[in-house]
Amino acid sequence: MSLAIRSAFAWLAVGAAALLAGCERPPVNTVQHGYRGTGMEQIYNPRQLDTQAELNKVPDAIAPASADGPKASAVFKNVKLLGDLSVGEFSRHMVSITSWVAPKEGCVYCHNGADFADDSKYTKVVARRMIQMTQHINSDWKTHVAETGVTCYTCHRGNGVPKNIWFNTAGADNATKLMGYKAGQNEATMKVALAALPNDPFTPFLGDTTAIRVIGTSALPEGNRQSTKQAEWTYGLMMHMSQSLGVNCTYCHNTRSFASWDASTPQRGTAWYGIRMARDLNKDYLGSLAGVFPPERLGPLGDVAKLNCATCHQGAFKPLYGQSMLKDHPELASGVKVAVAAPGVPASEDGIVYFAVGSAALPADMDKAIGSMVAALKANPAAKATLSGYHSAAGDLASNQELAKQRAFAVRDALKAAGIDPERVVLEKPIQTEANASGEDPKARRVEIAVK
Repeated sequence: MSLAIRSAFAWLAVGAAALLAGCERPPVNTVQHGYRGTGMEQIYNPRQLDTQAELNKVPDAIAPASADGPKASAVFKNVKLLGDLSVGEFSRHMVSITSWVAPKEGCVYCHNGADFADDSKYTKVVARRMIQMTQHINSDWKTHVAETGVTCYTCHRGNGVPKNIWFNTAGADNATKLMGYKAGQNEATMKVALAALPNDPFTPFLGDTTAIRVIGTSALPEGNRQSTKQAEWTYGLMMHMSQSLGVNCTYCHNTRSFASWDASTPQRGTAWYGIRMARDLNKDYLGSLAGVFPPERLGPLGDVAKLNCATCHQGAFKPLYGQSMLKDHPELASGVKVAVAAPGVPASEDGIVYFAVGSAALPADMDKAIGSMVAALKANPAAKATLSGYHSAAGDLASNQELAKQRAFAVRDALKAAGIDPERVVLEKPIQTEANASGEDPKARRVEIAVK
């Protein structure tokens, strides 16, 4: 055999070894997840599961403290949250949160050691907001977290900054370059599991309300803006979700028809709410801290760190594999969402609810808008409430309509919470405002309530 042939075989062997190195080494387990013959199976690598089990251990809870005695707000200075806990309960919570978030740094990670009442450290301000966010998740997003709930440990796992966060990117590539516009593709990144897909699915889908669905519901060309390019962004998000939860696509979808809700598993509904929850938290809680973080904690475009599916799940189909820490920390199980006053949002009026840009979160003065409406509906059992969601003429029409619909849903839920049967609430088709092509008029972002 000639030297050239031997050299060729050697290179083939090296190439084959490299290819095999990227494959799963047996044994690999499969678990049937749907009807036989439908391909609804989950594939698990037992070696990876062993590693994941170690990473998802729940820390031991501190023994409960007595609820007796003076309240924390009466003993400690500048207690703005959890002041209704006893001193013992409050101290237990502080020790727990320190072990979850800053076990090495201790209390001084958030507090001024010389004056615990001092608010000069940004970490203390952030910690307050994160406690509010945790309470909001557990009380208002049961559609995603159910009764298992979350605590600060769910995301932090002993790290001051959770490992899985994201910032906005610079956006489009420079189209004047030789390769033209790549849309962030063909750049190896774990955000999309190293796939040749757009590498930032978070900004449009978890930071904004861009429509995720890629199958058009109307004929071309009228009204159908779906395309292969848009589908690639959606697949990028799906790759992220699959990797974040350690599951296959069939965990939520049936490959017979990915778009069909009827053929999908219940987990798809849970994931749908999870996406909406991430948008809510990124805008109304993390986004509200834009003026709090120092420059070195901001992203390259000056935005704050935000969360995605991996922030909580960290490779497990349920965070901490479904183990609940909430039962040991009931102070995080409830709480009223604290609305952030967004610049340029008008005060609610009788029968009109205004919203912040890109948000469907109800404003703090919601009662002002629905108070008389609720009274009128209760006084006349035959009357119904009609909700009309408005949006601006600027931006993507489908995204605007979806956001207007979500805002109307939020108002409907507020009426339900006030004792109005949802059957008495009629939702009108989203309406585009005529005189707001610039999209700057905050009154375009509203829901009007009419009792008829």
